Amino acid sequence: MSHRVVITGMGLWSCLGTSLQDVRDALYTGRSGIIYSPERKEAGYRSALVGDVPAVDLKPLLHRKLRNSMPEAAQYAYMSTLQALGQAGLDEDFLLRNEVGIIFGNDSVVHATMIGLDKFRAARDTVACGSGAIFQTMDSTISMNLACLFHLRGINLTTAAACASSSQSIGLATTLIRHGMQECIICGGAEENNLYGIAAFDGIQAFSVREDAPAEASRPFDRDRDGLVPSGGAATLVLESYEHAVRRGATILAEVRGWGFSGNGDHLSTPSVEGPTRSLINCLNDAALTPKDIGYINAHATSTVIGDQREAEAIAQVFGDLRPPVTSTKSQTGHEMWMAGASEVIYSIIMMNNHFVAGNINFHNPDDTTARLNIIPETRPLHFDTFLSNSFGFGGTNSTLIVSKAP
Repeated sequence: MSHRVVITGMGLWSCLGTSLQDVRDALYTGRSGIIYSPERKEAGYRSALVGDVPAVDLKPLLHRKLRNSMPEAAQYAYMSTLQALGQAGLDEDFLLRNEVGIIFGNDSVVHATMIGLDKFRAARDTVACGSGAIFQTMDSTISMNLACLFHLRGINLTTAAACASSSQSIGLATTLIRHGMQECIICGGAEENNLYGIAAFDGIQAFSVREDAPAEASRPFDRDRDGLVPSGGAATLVLESYEHAVRRGATILAEVRGWGFSGNGDHLSTPSVEGPTRSLINCLNDAALTPKDIGYINAHATSTVIGDQREAEAIAQVFGDLRPPVTSTKSQTGHEMWMAGASEVIYSIIMMNNHFVAGNINFHNPDDTTARLNIIPETRPLHFDTFLSNSFGFGGTNSTLIVSKAP
């Protein structure tokens, strides 16, 4: 028996805001979350542009011993998960009495690892790493911390798939719930936003250097794009079987209709057209939908020349003359890396449930390839029932999700 999979809770800790209402307002008004960071320029970054993600203060919420095992990304994830659980109506008593799982996307913990090893090298004694270092530095740190803090007794898993990590977490959770292996799973993704987490990206000149106009630097699909802008934070969704949600009287926000995935099997960093195309087609097949059923596409488009072109070609091949509205919310947020797949699903649900599409800001002129898409440059009132969200990552890992309005 295949169970329908619904979304009953969402939470965000983003450069666009730390509440769903704040994020909705930012999307609608086209407000950018990108700033210039003097600290990064002073430290030696080629590009000092970054998403302005608020710091977290967990002291009023958690004892020091509990905070000791949580790196920056886990702190973001704790805050977004508190929101999602609250909206879903899942309190501590429910979590203690029921088997709720967690699948969370994360693919690095750079800052905490660096700090622990610096302490060891300075002291020449491994004890100097600190008691929390091992838990802070594992890629599974977010899943393990949240599972313990919220007393989750279902599946406990981390998806590490580069910038498709959190999209894959939603897809895997959907699969388990469909097949009756779990009834409720918390999923999402998080990304550290400190000075060190993405220094290597800056080193390969992946970032925009439009430092004189931070809000205009992230320009997916635009002819004059010159690189992505890094960002971070966390995004959490609560997924349940439809029967489980109805049984407990939950408010249903949306339904996950399909998941598609593929591997390029080629270059570590250069994307292909064929791999993403298969991911899109696989997702439509899984959802038992056709291209004409898709009312909006939230593209992966990060604002890199080749990446945006290859995705545009894939979308054009699949959708042809249908030309559904396409935007990349990364024009406002920058690239939220491991959290991007989950955050962009939430951004799209907010837009779908409020009847608008946030504009692909900074899109002024297409190139020959991106001109094949119907890219929306400014916020537009739009009623749509179903959207598609792409997430592609280094190593040629591709993930596509289709989400519809609440049944």
